[in-house]
Amino acid sequence: MRTQFVILCGGLGTRLREETEFRPKPLVEISGKPILWHIMKIYAHYGFKDFVLCLGYKGHMIKEYFLNYRLMNSDFTLRLDSGGMSRIHNSNAHEDWTITFVETGLQAMTGTRIKRIETYIQEDHFMVTYGDGLGDIDLAKLWEFHLQHGKTGTVTGVRPVSRYGELAVDGGRVREFGEKPQAKDGYVSGGFFVFRRRFFDYLTDDDQCVLEREPLERLVQDGQLMSYLHTGFWHSMDTYRDFVALNEMWKKSAPWKVWRE
Repeated sequence: MRTQFVILCGGLGTRLREETEFRPKPLVEISGKPILWHIMKIYAHYGFKDFVLCLGYKGHMIKEYFLNYRLMNSDFTLRLDSGGMSRIHNSNAHEDWTITFVETGLQAMTGTRIKRIETYIQEDHFMVTYGDGLGDIDLAKLWEFHLQHGKTGTVTGVRPVSRYGELAVDGGRVREFGEKPQAKDGYVSGGFFVFRRRFFDYLTDDDQCVLEREPLERLVQDGQLMSYLHTGFWHSMDTYRDFVALNEMWKKSAPWKVWRE
């Protein structure tokens, strides 16, 4: 079965303006590699290597990064007198990934972006996450959990330092989904979703369709959203402080680094 993994890469990243003024947030680096690369390495470690990138703000830079990926991670010899033919030496680009790049609109919200990649989804189940969150989540177990419960959607519940979308969970089923609460305790949405294809019916092509609002709220009302609870590491790169913290973590342990070089 071809399992596709959708990454939301189109936002403006305004709270990380120190970096995103010059590049899209998914290309902001942790130890010389874009956070997007780190996310894709996590999924590839579990065998999920077919990616669909929802592009928007400065999306051309993400395309350029991967179009030049092999050359930028290798030594090479370039023959200027033969039409730019090159010879690769000692390549460090070993990823066997398939990547579909989709322009989903500069102003589109998260739900709209997912709706606009519907035509590229080939199977009944697919995975979705944001282009700025890292974790040591066992994605194979998440996938199996989703397939076993038979509902339309699964969201990974985490306990981060800050709050991102509170989940009220009862026996694994989500009872309430609230966006960015200020004073509640408990699990919050960490992204790392799995959906059945019928979830597209909850989305609209209107630029203002926000995944975390009406689509997920309706899924909850229909009793079709389950939560996979993760008690390990999770951290997003939401602010410059997060950017600094994640780079410091990489120097010490990088708890999201589940892959081997």
